[in-house]
Amino acid sequence: MKFSFKNDYSEGCHPNILQALLQYNLDQQAGYGEDEYSLKAKALIKEKMNSKHADIYFVSGGTQANLIVISAILKPYQCVISAASGHILNNETGAIEATGHKVLSIQTEDGKLNPSDIIPVLEGHRNVPHQVMPKLVYISNSTELGTIYQKKELEELSAFCKENHLYLFMDGARLGHGLSSEISDLDLADIAALTDVFYLGGTKNGALIGEAIVINNPVLQEDFAFNIKQKGALLAKGRLLGIQFLELMKDNLYFDLAKHANQQAMKIKKAMQEKGVGFLSDTYTNQIFPILHHDLIQVLSEDFEFYVWKKVDENSSAIRLITSWNTADEAVNRFIEIIQAEL
Repeated sequence: MKFSFKNDYSEGCHPNILQALLQYNLDQQAGYGEDEYSLKAKALIKEKMNSKHADIYFVSGGTQANLIVISAILKPYQCVISAASGHILNNETGAIEATGHKVLSIQTEDGKLNPSDIIPVLEGHRNVPHQVMPKLVYISNSTELGTIYQKKELEELSAFCKENHLYLFMDGARLGHGLSSEISDLDLADIAALTDVFYLGGTKNGALIGEAIVINNPVLQEDFAFNIKQKGALLAKGRLLGIQFLELMKDNLYFDLAKHANQQAMKIKKAMQEKGVGFLSDTYTNQIFPILHHDLIQVLSEDFEFYVWKKVDENSSAIRLITSWNTADEAVNRFIEIIQAEL
């Protein structure tokens, strides 16, 4: 059986979560996220990000989180700005546009946005009231290209958004991996302080399902719960999400799992660099994009599953490798052995 490097959610969930779900299975609890496990999980998240007044909502997936947040924030004539590689543009079947909001894309090489990228978009949308109004900047950390924001970058972007009356929303599907990167100088408290809204991704970091939407801007908190319900995301058995995040937040498990995934990817990256392999982007998270000859890609595909991400020239392409919280040394070592034997 081939080992999959296609994504970081091929496995079920961390054993602690399964044990907790069984342990508390017969407890009677309030519904719709008012159970004691959800409340405890929210309290732990607030403690870790040093933000007592944040509102937190658990939903089942990342596309759902993006759709609910963006459609709740924007008025009908407002739009969202995203990097061209952003998940909301390429992997959500037009979910944002289906709510009536246009997505303005910006081409960037590293998947990140900075003020100089956004200025031309703002200048190009001043024909009031004949054009949509840019109001929300959507970013992700780590990005779809595996890159991350440094603190200075996020501070500058946050300040720019405030100066231009824009909201800043961070997609955190892989936020654990971004913050656990060996080169990251951000922590959860920084994210809470520098964004209006973000979410902590659980699906791609050890949970069965689940993302935790965190709203720090009090202007955006009012009536947000109505959007959760209207979009079908308010689970009667909200405990299923609360229990998972309670376990992930205990004893730093969430970040330990992300760190493991990053370390496994970095082992492969280092071995490839030693053999002179180039990369589509310089990443330090659990996503890497090595550029390989098509013959080598064919050899590797006999034992491993991965995406051929982008054709570079007639003879080579970049592939995407993603490691997970459960990626074992055996799989990593086998991959490295083949690389070392073939190059």
